[in-house]
Amino acid sequence: MEQYDDDLGRFEAEGAAPLPPADDSGWIDHDNARIWYASYGAGKPVILLHGGLGNSRNWGYQVPALVANHYRAVAIDSRGHGRSTRDARPYSYELMAEDVRAVMDSLRLERAALVGWSDGACTALILSSLEPSRIQGVLYFGCNMDPSGTKEFQFTPVIGRCLNRHKKDYAELSATPDGFDEFAEAVGLMERTQHNWTASDLARLNVPVTVVQSEHDEFIKREHAEYLARTIPGARLVNLAGVSHFAPLQRPDRFNAVLLEFAGGVLGGLHGPSSRPS
Repeated sequence: MEQYDDDLGRFEAEGAAPLPPADDSGWIDHDNARIWYASYGAGKPVILLHGGLGNSRNWGYQVPALVANHYRAVAIDSRGHGRSTRDARPYSYELMAEDVRAVMDSLRLERAALVGWSDGACTALILSSLEPSRIQGVLYFGCNMDPSGTKEFQFTPVIGRCLNRHKKDYAELSATPDGFDEFAEAVGLMERTQHNWTASDLARLNVPVTVVQSEHDEFIKREHAEYLARTIPGARLVNLAGVSHFAPLQRPDRFNAVLLEFAGGVLGGLHGPSSRPS
């Protein structure tokens, strides 16, 4: 039976499903920050990059699916998010991409697939532009690469429930537990000012990219996802029906089917590529 939490009531109250015990976890010191990671399972690596204001716990439904399908899932708390720290510099996607590269270096991951959700998707594309030989593919979910890609913001109850969960997690995990409001403003500034790639930038990408767009995404225009898929060489577009920006939490079985298809296509495994847009 398909799991669902369409209004994020369960997520607000309990969070995502608990992550399994990690095979390895800890902090990596990089560029005036301590970046937290956890590694689960064995096999070809899939690095999971969460969205803005979130943390790696948000992948509670995806990590077990990857491990069960014989992949190694590596979850990272982005700079200043979750258990990771930051310095006084403004947030930037370039800094966070360099943090991911540092984790790959420390874990001796020569190559990996990247799964990015929202801000994590932008981070993943930037890293793939810096290290194309090390990135086997990017699943790019729910983000924009220039200002034209966003909808006019409208606060909804679903967004409010997600924000409430993020506040609780931040207070529990962060080295600055009382600093959520300042943290949220700093992340928001990055989101408003740093998505500025041109079509030429996108056309220079040289890794397999799957662009995933939800039917009811609260933040990203469908035509922007279509533009990305059309402009990135060889990219494909997958449409997720009946869900929003929070699909990995709302309908994890539906999102995981796309995730495993992507991983099978770029890494090999139980799930091969398909032309089905879902």
